[in-house]
Amino acid sequence: MPNSVAAGIVQAAVDKEAVLRKISWRIVPFLFALYVISFLDRINIGFGALSMNRDLGLSATVYGLVNFMFYLGYVSCEVPSNLLMARLGARIWLSRIMITWGLASAATMLVWNTASLAGARFLLGLFEAGFVPGVLLYLTYWFPDTHRARANGVLMMSQPVAMALGATISGVIMDSSQGLLGLAGWRWMFLVEGLPAVILGIVAYFYLTDGPRQSRWLSHDEVETLENVLAEDRGKAPAVVGPRRSIWSQITEPKVLLLALAYFSLVTTLNAQSTWGPTIVRGFMHSYSLTKVGLVAAVAPICTIVLMPLWVWSSDRRAERIWHLTAAIAVAVIGWLLVILALNPISQLIGLCCTTGGAFCAMAVFWTLPQKLLSAEARPAGIGFINASGLFGSAISGPMIGWLHDLTHSFAAGLFYATALLLLSIALSWSVVRMAARPA
Repeated sequence: MPNSVAAGIVQAAVDKEAVLRKISWRIVPFLFALYVISFLDRINIGFGALSMNRDLGLSATVYGLVNFMFYLGYVSCEVPSNLLMARLGARIWLSRIMITWGLASAATMLVWNTASLAGARFLLGLFEAGFVPGVLLYLTYWFPDTHRARANGVLMMSQPVAMALGATISGVIMDSSQGLLGLAGWRWMFLVEGLPAVILGIVAYFYLTDGPRQSRWLSHDEVETLENVLAEDRGKAPAVVGPRRSIWSQITEPKVLLLALAYFSLVTTLNAQSTWGPTIVRGFMHSYSLTKVGLVAAVAPICTIVLMPLWVWSSDRRAERIWHLTAAIAVAVIGWLLVILALNPISQLIGLCCTTGGAFCAMAVFWTLPQKLLSAEARPAGIGFINASGLFGSAISGPMIGWLHDLTHSFAAGLFYATALLLLSIALSWSVVRMAARPA
């Protein structure tokens, strides 16, 4: 009898891992593709700026304000979008997001002045709002905490992939299509890179399911196994918030507010790298070939693609979060200091690699923390609120770094600003962990 019980336990463990592997192969690669296109459409303005700013007469400050309009639209609808996804289901809502944002991104090719560009970016943010927190919420329907850092890491890795892809192809598109049908190359870039979101949005409607119970590709036993795993995972969660408290009271708790501020501070660096990275690279390369700038700008995200899987695997394997988060942010700090203080292009490029890799690894680990502070009912609003706080940091960083650049004629002041916020993010994250460890 003891042997049969032990065999049953072993079989259950094998079945659980098999189910989670099956789910991973089914949904994570597709969500990864959606993430790549999403982030590419968000950051391709950084490559377009290499020639667009001159054509439209944009200063660094005005360009930063134009980027602010994207985040204004995104933040204004972030939490409502996540609540609507919880109500309407991922299949409908994520598909809607992708189709409308793809159309808005492609339509950016038609802008003619600062006001029209700002309007296009606002609409892009409005339509894309809720995509990232929606996918993060969607993962909680399928993966327990022990596997979520790896799932998060794979999806977050799509962002450096998009940066590498965008850096590689955006310069080529702009150089090769310049003057085609009398249009500037950056206009063709927005069209070519916007349409894939529309196509994938249509595919997503037929491919995704709202949850395990609606999936036809899982057997009844596999669904039961998964739901047992998720129920067990919820039972292990520390009772950091009372289950009967309102959603509003949970997302306005000091721990959640501090975590949102920590994410605000972290995302400032990610936005600075994606928005100003190509311009920084062109500055230390002293080159005006968009193709060459793009190829060099792709080095940092390629290094990140190698580093991220190792980092999140280590975090999951050790079931440790805060030290992995701290170390990753510290690497990003060292990177910015190299970019600012180094006197040769190779050292500055190494600095960009450190900043990009460290910040993205930190973001992947960061998103394992919010679910430990929020009940299942509060997660849609809570995750949306924290992500919106990060987007607000992105909204502020664009105009701030642009203004500091115009004021000092250098990126150094703006990058010192981003570095200081990274140090603040470390301090806030430790405060949240310590507060969560205290008895209620």
